[in-house]
Amino acid sequence: QVQLVESGGGLVQTEGSLRLSCAASGSIVGIMSMGWYRQGPGKQRELVARISNTGKIDYADSVKGRFTISRDNAKNTVYLQMNSLKPEDTAVYYCNMLRMWINYWGQGTQVTVSS
Repeated sequence: QVQLVESGGGLVQTEGSLRLSCAASGSIVGIMSMGWYRQGPGKQRELVARISNTGKIDYADSVKGRFTISRDNAKNTVYLQMNSLKPEDTAVYYCNMLRMWINYWGQGTQVTVSS
């Protein structure tokens, strides 16, 4: 069993910042990557950022230069620092873990950016 617990969402004004955290516990041997996806109103879930077990990082084009993903291996935690937030960043953000080719998801945390 894998548990992913997210925190850090909320309401922020345009150009504001938020930091999301995702703590993993349980059977976490064999992690291939961890990252963040989001699903805005009426939209499909999309990749925001992910970091592989080798340290390779991918970002969605829409967040490059504004968002930074990082991880603390000792705490089994991944972070998403979000700066210069825009109303179009409003979404439910989901933590993701790819472990042994199986995807695990957190419960989601709401991020709302007001204009």
